[in-house]
Amino acid sequence: MASDKIVHLTEKTFDAEVLEAETSVLVDFWASWCGPCRMLAPVIDEIAEETDAKVCKLDVDAEGALAAQYGVMSIPTVIMFKDGKETARFVGAQPKETLLEAL
Repeated sequence: MASDKIVHLTEKTFDAEVLEAETSVLVDFWASWCGPCRMLAPVIDEIAEETDAKVCKLDVDAEGALAAQYGVMSIPTVIMFKDGKETARFVGAQPKETLLEAL
């Protein structure tokens, strides 16, 4: 069950939703064909429900330019932002606790 709190990003919405956000933001760079991304999806949903942080997903197939801009070479990649700046980055499926600690 996908969380309705998750924001699906596009190139048009990225700056407003992530860089100009007034709270911590978690961005999950993923693709529908990626097995580890599908494994991570329920963890991302739980974080969206359990925290006040903004949780976003960015489909790297649809938004390849943004993925390239942030140097995303492997997926899943989760990047944390605060005040418009990257604060943490994780490549590969991660335990929920690891991601929560970084927020």
